Amino acid sequence: MLGLWSAELGGLKARLRPLFAHPSVAASAAAFLDGLLGPERRKTGWMRAEAAGDPGPWRQQAVLGRSHWEADALRDLVRDYVVETLAAPDAVLVIDETGFLKQGNASCGVKRQYTGSAGKITNCQIGVLAAYVSGIGHAFIDRRLYLPKEWTDKPARRAAAHIPAEVSFATKPRIAAGMIGRAIEAGVPFAWVAADSVYGVGEVEMALRRAGKGYVLGVTGGHSFGSWGEAPAVAGTAAEIAAALPASRYVRLSAGDGAKGPRLYDWAYLALADLDAEAEGYPGSHGIWTRGLLIRRSLTDQDLTFFATWCPQGTPIETLVKVEGTRWAIEDAFETAKNELGLDHNETRSWHGWHRHVALVLLAFALLAVLRHKAEADATPQKSATAEWCRRWCDGPSRRSGALPAA
Repeated sequence: MLGLWSAELGGLKARLRPLFAHPSVAASAAAFLDGLLGPERRKTGWMRAEAAGDPGPWRQQAVLGRSHWEADALRDLVRDYVVETLAAPDAVLVIDETGFLKQGNASCGVKRQYTGSAGKITNCQIGVLAAYVSGIGHAFIDRRLYLPKEWTDKPARRAAAHIPAEVSFATKPRIAAGMIGRAIEAGVPFAWVAADSVYGVGEVEMALRRAGKGYVLGVTGGHSFGSWGEAPAVAGTAAEIAAALPASRYVRLSAGDGAKGPRLYDWAYLALADLDAEAEGYPGSHGIWTRGLLIRRSLTDQDLTFFATWCPQGTPIETLVKVEGTRWAIEDAFETAKNELGLDHNETRSWHGWHRHVALVLLAFALLAVLRHKAEADATPQKSATAEWCRRWCDGPSRRSGALPAA
């Protein structure tokens, strides 16, 4: 395991070097990565500096602030590194957001806004991230800081946070559509996109239909649906349609294994229309595709959740449920990245500082996902403990990182 760890980390640091104009900055970025992977519970500048043997955090801080390098180039490196190992044609691209709690109002993009991380409206930044999820593993491949209008239309705040002139206000669905477009342009193999109701209709939906990608996208109970063509007559809001469904329309299925076993729900699926996609103006979706409504009902409180779907004709409900269930992977990844890799320990206030810090964390997470897969692929029954050690990093609730070998 130590040999695998050393070879993979060394190779990744070698891939990092061309991103930096000066060898000293490349060395600082490598030390930054070591700090993220180390056993320290807080990944602050001082903690990382102590782990690297530096007298102070200035070298670590320079990686995020004063030095010149492109965070987007590192984002692309992370994406390519993930795809090399975890690629699968039926993979799912999962889009979600997470909050970064902050004090004061100087950190780029901060304001009082709702975040599911805290379960309330609070002072925070919001980051939109994309995770690549396949049967081999999962890891992040893209990220973008959400900038509220209070930031984009105030020149003084923009200047103080070093927001590039070309960055304008973008809704979260538009950010998600941009991530999907970058993944498609880069040739990332995936068949589906899953996201919650923040991203569920409009721009994202149309982009995926044109690209020939299936989706399971959350919608609110007030979202309207209607059938046409030869499908049985259905019309109304998602909540009204669900209220009229007989109990026989539901089937109990698992959305995937969680920390406590299968995540069972009752599900109902209504195929609303079969469409000749190319004739409808979606050139990437060849053949007949089905527009539908997927309903999830909780076993405990009967709470309902709704999803708009787009899939090749004949796709079974089990496949749609499996796609929706992949959203659990990004929630697990957020927990691991925050608790173990310092995703929310960013101390910078600038646009560049946020994107650089998050890109480095995504690289650390990708390394762990690749290590887990390679350890399991190489493991024999005698090496099962090695596979279990690596599993702790990318599967289930996050755990303490004290067992991590020194980089």
